[in-house]
Amino acid sequence: MSRRVTLAALPAALLTLAVAGAAPGATARGTQPPAAAGAGHEVRDRPRVFDASPARASLERLLPKHAGQFTLVADPAATKDAFTVSGTAGAITIRGSTGATLLTGVGWYLQHVAGADIGWPGDSIGMLPAELPAVPAPVTRTALVAHRYALNDTDDGYTGPYRTFEEHQRQIDLLALHGINEVFVQVGAEYPYYRALQRFGYTAEELREWIPGPGHQSWWLLQNLSGFGGPVTEQLMKARAELGGRIAEQLRGLGMTPVLPGYFGTVPPSFADRNPGAVTVPQGDWAGFDRPDWLDPVSPVFAKLAADYYAEQRALFGDSTMYRMSPLHEGGHTGSVDVKEAAGAVQQALWAAHPGALWAVLGWQDDPTKELLAGVDTSKLLIMDGLSDRYNRLDREVRWGGAPYAMGSIYNFGGHTTVGANTSVWIDRFGSWRAKADSALTGIAYLPEATGTNPAAFDLFTDLAWEPGPIDQQRWFADFAGRRYGRPDAEAAAAWEELRTGPYSTSSGLWSESQDSLFTARPSLTALGSAYWSPKAMRYPAGSVRRALDHLLKVDPLLRGSSAYRFDLVDTARQALANHSRVLLPRIKAAYEARDLTLFRELTTEWANREKQLDALVGSDPNFLLGSWLSAARSHGADEAEKDRYEYDARSILSVWGRQSTSEGGFLHDYANREWAGLVSELYARRWASYFASLDEALVLEAAPRAIDWHAFEEEWARLTTRHPDRPSGDPYVLAARVAATLPKVE
Repeated sequence: MSRRVTLAALPAALLTLAVAGAAPGATARGTQPPAAAGAGHEVRDRPRVFDASPARASLERLLPKHAGQFTLVADPAATKDAFTVSGTAGAITIRGSTGATLLTGVGWYLQHVAGADIGWPGDSIGMLPAELPAVPAPVTRTALVAHRYALNDTDDGYTGPYRTFEEHQRQIDLLALHGINEVFVQVGAEYPYYRALQRFGYTAEELREWIPGPGHQSWWLLQNLSGFGGPVTEQLMKARAELGGRIAEQLRGLGMTPVLPGYFGTVPPSFADRNPGAVTVPQGDWAGFDRPDWLDPVSPVFAKLAADYYAEQRALFGDSTMYRMSPLHEGGHTGSVDVKEAAGAVQQALWAAHPGALWAVLGWQDDPTKELLAGVDTSKLLIMDGLSDRYNRLDREVRWGGAPYAMGSIYNFGGHTTVGANTSVWIDRFGSWRAKADSALTGIAYLPEATGTNPAAFDLFTDLAWEPGPIDQQRWFADFAGRRYGRPDAEAAAAWEELRTGPYSTSSGLWSESQDSLFTARPSLTALGSAYWSPKAMRYPAGSVRRALDHLLKVDPLLRGSSAYRFDLVDTARQALANHSRVLLPRIKAAYEARDLTLFRELTTEWANREKQLDALVGSDPNFLLGSWLSAARSHGADEAEKDRYEYDARSILSVWGRQSTSEGGFLHDYANREWAGLVSELYARRWASYFASLDEALVLEAAPRAIDWHAFEEEWARLTTRHPDRPSGDPYVLAARVAATLPKVE
């Protein structure tokens, strides 16, 4: 029997509706914001009923066979984000302060009572009993921090710039299930620029050339580059804006805040020439790209352009109470601009369109500067700290003068398929930083450069904001192992204990990410990593992953059918192979330097066989397929030429990244390396085969190896339009077992 709650079933006293499903302080799409902050606060402070039907729809997507056993009850009297879980077998009641917290309550129930996991990626819901278990006693959880922010500025580029609405919707459902309430919405952000700037002296054609392809738009919004991977069509921009609007509406329906890009002064070339009175500052170089110019926010033209931008954005995405901006990200030049005054003008332009809106800024490198903070009302600012777990001796209150901040983590760079995170650092710092007498910590910020990897890290990081006491890392991973595959299993527990003490217990000091693979590196006998900006050595004992693989292979056969088990098995076997590359390459180097041709050929043959093994392994799971990435890009093109253009956009971000000056001078080639089926075989394996052939020839001829133009090699690959499977093939268990059978036990 369905237990779906409708508004008609609620007490009459609770039927005074405000904006259905809106986040606190948000207005309905397309309407004007309140004329004054005071009026907005008056509305926000009143208890109100929200529409629980969007949460119900999410629940039915997440748990299609069990959703009917949940009753979702809106709790408008809650003053903070909170949920209560109670109920008997087959009749679970969740009360929550928003639609999203209703789902967070469902997530808590699955994790702590039902013993199941819906991760990112992989789930074990197929192991749930037909009748869900009772809650022993009602449990209430209140969020420890007001802000639970998600998504890096680069997520759209590195996770999937050509995703469908259904894929974004799944992401939102997962974020709500894990307690997130603020989500960055980047898709379609180019269209307000495109429409507004046509009133400032630019033709539609000029702007389509200036705006990058979707794969590179993240860095255009950060004012780092323009014009690469395009030109884009108006049809594509309209479709992306419509998609972004739907994403924003989906978030509002759950009571979550869609965090929209704000306007801080990015303009095309020659803006001052076309707009009298405008003052622009050339921003110089970013990793080999000419950065877009910066329009001085103090100049009168800025206020007019910002107003037009926000008006266009409102028409497409509606309003929000939170906007994302990072002026002068990773460098830039201030010229004669007074940064303090400029920051104040940026905030005032935001408030002219959205009174009292919160400005979200990334804490990264030297940003935000003291000058910027001095120019704004920091009570309406939130710093998402991207370095919380990377360095030591951090004092955020001193560094940022008491401005509110969220503790964040960037444990994934470029979408690397590497296991691990500084989880013990998260646990220690979240507790100790909150406990400081002068603490300005008001949130968490989930900021991997790409999402959809390391499901344990996602689960643990988001748990920080909801667990009332300090998290015991060892206990947490033991519990995670129990629910990840649907029920406790000794071998699963042993596997995750190995992973906990290895890649998930790396320390802070220099890195927040684990090392990447040498199979994905540009060939060299002295290669230490693939991405120039990644760790150059193992950050944990490799044996931990190798032993974890053996344990996972011994998990009860009855638990091997879940997508969670299959993903973890493939990912762990993949990581064991990747770690082996760091053992094998030095042996190849030694054989070459000893001029031992026989041993050299034996070892390079093993290298090639390992790459074939790796490509087949990752081809057995849907989360590791180049074909899906490329098919998504091509699906947005109206004709073959446009399809090819978007495929190049998607391929280049994985390989050369940008033009030659970016790839070589900016050291961005292979920045987004990842061990995917198709990418391993068509780019990485061919690259290493060409290199080893040149060394083999050199040994035979007793000559220096011939030079290879790697950029030309990689650019040629990026220009290909070869097709690859977008569905997995092969048995993950059989393939992982073969890896284990041929790898040394301990390295």
